[in-house]
Amino acid sequence: MTVFHNPACTTSRKVVALLEEAGAAPRVVEYLKVGWTGPQLRELLTRMGASARDILRVRGTPAEELGLTAPDASDEAILEAMIRHPILVNRPIVVGPRGAALARPPERALELI
Repeated sequence: MTVFHNPACTTSRKVVALLEEAGAAPRVVEYLKVGWTGPQLRELLTRMGASARDILRVRGTPAEELGLTAPDASDEAILEAMIRHPILVNRPIVVGPRGAALARPPERALELI
């Protein structure tokens, strides 16, 4: 299992702890440090059945000032902004044997084991 994690996020820390308590040994990726690539985000979105807008984090990010919350902002524009500004990706995203999902609420991560 992989958790795309922000250690400053309470929800993200809770997901890692829940998975460990369930016996999983998640690989933790601090995406704010390592960043994202276009192919990586596209693959995650495909596995999640989601759009870039679905995982866009607005609070505490430059999403509004970049125009990403506008109804006409394209998924491609949002995706490109996420590559430049990793903080724009909501967290935690969990990838496991049963798929991938934004683990909000944290218990959603357990469905992926």
